[in-house]
Amino acid sequence: MDKQTEEKLNRLKKEAGLPRHIAIIMDGNGRWARERKMPRIAGHKVGVESVRSVVRACAMLEIPVLSLFTFSVENWNRPDYEINALMNYLKVALEREFLELKNNNIRLNAMGRTEMLPRVTQKALNQTIEKLKGNTGTILNLCLSYGGRTEITDAARRIAEDSRTGSIDPEDIDEKLFSTYLYQPELGDPDLLIRTSGEFRVSNFMLWQLAYTEIVISDLYWPDFREDHLMEAIYSYLGRERRFGRVESN
Repeated sequence: MDKQTEEKLNRLKKEAGLPRHIAIIMDGNGRWARERKMPRIAGHKVGVESVRSVVRACAMLEIPVLSLFTFSVENWNRPDYEINALMNYLKVALEREFLELKNNNIRLNAMGRTEMLPRVTQKALNQTIEKLKGNTGTILNLCLSYGGRTEITDAARRIAEDSRTGSIDPEDIDEKLFSTYLYQPELGDPDLLIRTSGEFRVSNFMLWQLAYTEIVISDLYWPDFREDHLMEAIYSYLGRERRFGRVESN
């Protein structure tokens, strides 16, 4: 990070009302690679630089939670060679980025059906989470083998089971109770969602949590996204009035 970018981040840090939870759909790795006549996995590798930049910036801004849509349940339908490459690269990235995360006081979290990940990838993930649990800064929440509908379905299944056993009364089920059955309710709903590559859809990401989230669309492919672009998105967020269904204030 150059000195100019650091100074910009320090100025932004002084702004009131920074988002508590930022979520990002990191889209466009494959198209970035294809336009450069490179294999798709090359886009994912360069995309790690973007992850590093954004994580470092969020740490400096003291953003409590950063959620990254890393691998969806639908991604398991991709060709085996690409899935294997992604899972291997995730393992390697976790091992290589450990010191970067540690030095930036980052805690690591994973959300989704992580039991579907290959055993070696699960091991690397769990070990990194364990080694960083003493940190106190930004929570980096990796959404892995994740889908919004899957999360809601899993929550409904657990509620049904608890209703069947008498742990809860069906009459007590409301939005607040339902939210406690989501994967990581303690992280809270995202205040700001950023999607790269110019696509205007949420792609089955945090469908419950995004009800009143402010959305910023970036035309950049994820491998080109850096700290300055994150700051632009946050300034856009700061310029909005969040009414949560209420009438506009005078």
